[in-house]
Amino acid sequence: MPQGYSINIGLNAVDPHHYAGWDGQLTACEADAKDMISIAKAQEFSRVRPFLTKEATRDRVLAELGEAATVLQPGDLLLLTYSGHGGQLPDMNGDEDDGLDETWCLYDGELVDDEIYQAMTKLKAGVRVFMLSDSCHSGTVSRVAYVALRSSGSLQLLADSVRSTEPTERRFKEMPLGIEQRTYRDNKAMYDAILEGLPKEDPKLTLKATVLLISGCQDNQLSSDGVYNGLFTSNLLRVWNGGKFKASYPTFHRRILRACRPSSPRRTPSSESPAASSSGRSRST
Repeated sequence: MPQGYSINIGLNAVDPHHYAGWDGQLTACEADAKDMISIAKAQEFSRVRPFLTKEATRDRVLAELGEAATVLQPGDLLLLTYSGHGGQLPDMNGDEDDGLDETWCLYDGELVDDEIYQAMTKLKAGVRVFMLSDSCHSGTVSRVAYVALRSSGSLQLLADSVRSTEPTERRFKEMPLGIEQRTYRDNKAMYDAILEGLPKEDPKLTLKATVLLISGCQDNQLSSDGVYNGLFTSNLLRVWNGGKFKASYPTFHRRILRACRPSSPRRTPSSESPAASSSGRSRST
């Protein structure tokens, strides 16, 4: 019987010692992760691994991804979710059209999209990965997004609640540009070693698992924090409707996209257009 493995990351702050004195305070990211944990538990996933704020370090997250690669077998499902700040670093291997790699801002350092890709290449053929990234610049955070979502497949995950996400003052999950530049400059040797040490091969040739990604926004957009959930996560839960949603992944994405758009002229227009992509081998291969 296929098993489920859930890795759920949510950071309401980062370590200012690494991020040039910036603590990156947010409100709802840990709540986003806890909602994903509830989903996984409702689905009776065999392993549920939370990483909240100080626990969400580079070493711990990468080690958990490595553990998933040893445990998961063909047909198994990895639910990988992230809620927190998104950043960007210089692209060292020429795989980004805009010259920037997208990152997840973990507590003690940024996790580069290429590193996420490298972890995915270690998964066995037939493993399915469902990624949710509620962060800025997250449209292609898996790096291997090269084809549109197929129309087959349906969602079986459950949502435990739907809550409002309209904050009094809108806060975005983005590293300020000055902080982004100083963080890289202060830790240049570390990040250059990571980026220069990553492989350059075509992901279509090396990725054996199937990766489905739905992210909070496009690479050039910002994702919103909230009071109870981030805007993307709140609308995702609303579309799931307590687990009643059973249609395809493309329909799931379209309904989240529709929910993120303003419904009346009085609402503040959303800067988020949730992105969807599929990568790797199809389930039939």
